[in-house]
Amino acid sequence: MEYLWLIAGFVLLIVGADIFVEGSSAIAKLFKIPTIIIGLTIVALGTSLPEASVSVSAALAGSNDIAISNVIGSNIFNLLVVLGASALICPVRVHSASIKKEIPFSIFVTVALGALLAIGISFDTEADVLMGMEIFEHAAFTLGIAGGAILLVFLALYMYWQIRGALKARKKGKIVDEPEDENKKIPTMMAVEMVILGIVGIIMGGNIVVENASVIAANFGMSQTLIGLTIVAIGTSLPELVTSMVAAKKGESDIALGNVIGSNVFNIVFILGFSAIISPMTVDVLAIYDTLVLLAVSVLTLVFAKTNKRFSRSEGAVMLAIYAIYFVYAILR
Repeated sequence: MEYLWLIAGFVLLIVGADIFVEGSSAIAKLFKIPTIIIGLTIVALGTSLPEASVSVSAALAGSNDIAISNVIGSNIFNLLVVLGASALICPVRVHSASIKKEIPFSIFVTVALGALLAIGISFDTEADVLMGMEIFEHAAFTLGIAGGAILLVFLALYMYWQIRGALKARKKGKIVDEPEDENKKIPTMMAVEMVILGIVGIIMGGNIVVENASVIAANFGMSQTLIGLTIVAIGTSLPELVTSMVAAKKGESDIALGNVIGSNVFNIVFILGFSAIISPMTVDVLAIYDTLVLLAVSVLTLVFAKTNKRFSRSEGAVMLAIYAIYFVYAILR
């Protein structure tokens, strides 16, 4: 039953996020908010809502390992599997702005997360006699309220930077809003109901996923970190996977890259920032190792992006192979 409930939780998360985005976008259009701004804010946040719901629910339940490993695991999955699979379908083009700004910023927030966790280090008094790396095996790393606030400041700066750039491009005529189809307009009350229904689905789905993932972990003697890095991370990344692969199939590969990088940034600065303010999160050294893996994968993504300004099919295959190796490592360690 735990597996059935876990699947049901994922379905609720994905459907709830989809309904929330559609309803929110409809309300935004009623206030004449440009389509590009809706995409950079509501839609970008919407694809991160499954991770947000799971991590916040886990933080409130004291399951800190799931809260952080879900985000780190989702980001690794997004870069290696979502982007890799998209490149296999159709080589993914990379704009200069992504190489100069978006990807470096995602690397910056990953470094910031690792630094904030390292700052919050504390050692087990019983492990004082240990030397070298052994002492870190008994260390605890905390992302507290101050760290969460710093990440939310990065979120505000990122949103301002993106919206400012979009408005400038729109003003220069580089971005033109499509005329709205009157037949597709959603009535105001229905849009409000969709937002409420979406939020309910997201919250319920998040609670169901955390509760049943913890039960599965306990039944098999698996750590919450492993469950968060694998099953939960993959499940909450399904919206990004579907969106990017559909975009790649339609030849809109630049959307696939933007979706992945934007989601990864939101996952760290929004989800972990908000979760840490609600309930400070303490994890073991494995979270630091996984953050370093994410950093290495992010740098590799930048290197591939600079190669002919695209992700080729062969590079996509390499990324998928690296994820397979990491997946086995996460299980065996």
